[in-house]
Amino acid sequence: MTNQHEHGHGHGHDHGSRSVLAKARALVGGHSHDHADSIDDALTASTQGIRAVKISLVVLLVTALGQALVFALTGSVALLADTIHNFSDAFTALPLWVAFVVGRRPATRAYTYGYGRAEDLAGVFIVLMIALSALVAGYESTRRLLDPQPLDHPWLVAAAGVVGFAGNEVVAGYRMRVGRRIGSAALVADGHHARTDGFTSLAVVAGAVGSLLGMPLADPIVGILITVAILVVLRSAARDVYRRLMDAVDPHLTAAAHAALVDVPGVRGVIDLRVRWVGHRLRGEASILADPSLDLSDAHQLAHAAEGAVLAAVAKMDAVTVHVGPTIDPTIDPTIDPKL
Repeated sequence: MTNQHEHGHGHGHDHGSRSVLAKARALVGGHSHDHADSIDDALTASTQGIRAVKISLVVLLVTALGQALVFALTGSVALLADTIHNFSDAFTALPLWVAFVVGRRPATRAYTYGYGRAEDLAGVFIVLMIALSALVAGYESTRRLLDPQPLDHPWLVAAAGVVGFAGNEVVAGYRMRVGRRIGSAALVADGHHARTDGFTSLAVVAGAVGSLLGMPLADPIVGILITVAILVVLRSAARDVYRRLMDAVDPHLTAAAHAALVDVPGVRGVIDLRVRWVGHRLRGEASILADPSLDLSDAHQLAHAAEGAVLAAVAKMDAVTVHVGPTIDPTIDPTIDPKL
């Protein structure tokens, strides 16, 4: 088959600044498939992500420092475990911050997909930090369980636990809202991490109440329970980071892209479709079938229409490369991809 019957289509324009046309469309509220808009969306998302990690870093550091002061006065290992976890959660904001900054760098000939994968590397660091916090908290709690000590100022410990819960809940809600808005799995996962930390802070309150009721082992037992909670978060975070590293996506995203392609007039089938995350943005590749009599110009227009349909149907999709090939056997209906 000659080249006029197949077409590889993608956009690789320079988008150092937003086009005048894109700005005009934004002012009138219209929807655009200009890839300049996708670049602007990605930069805006990175800026929002950086702001989120800055704010959460400050809030959690203040919370953890306050809890550390109370631990120095009371010697509560449950509070120590929670404080360690909160410090760990605070410092996971640092690699995310670096990842968002690095991810804004433009693609090069060596890094043709850009630097969005820096977020996944930050996710690996976050998993290691969670594992370290579980190890330290578990060790200290076990040591105090074997050698119990009276808990000083239990009401102060309970107050520190309440402060820890409040600080983590504020950060959790903020991280998850921003993460979902910009499509950052790492930021959403870190939000869930903070929310779990909040509930472990409430466990500290329970340990302090137990000590008030004459149960000296309540504090180290709560510390061990907190360690278990950290391990649960570790499992979830490791799974999410693994899925990103292996290019896994929500099957509903693939199904939405497939449905959009099939609905484009002139598309007779979809024989291959791939979607992947690069940082907090999506990229796609598709092979579609069309009438073999199409000339090169018509094939180009069809590919452009298919690209626009996917960009409109799938949120956070930055670019789609579409290949157009001829329908070889008209008796086979390939519009339903068996993998979907």
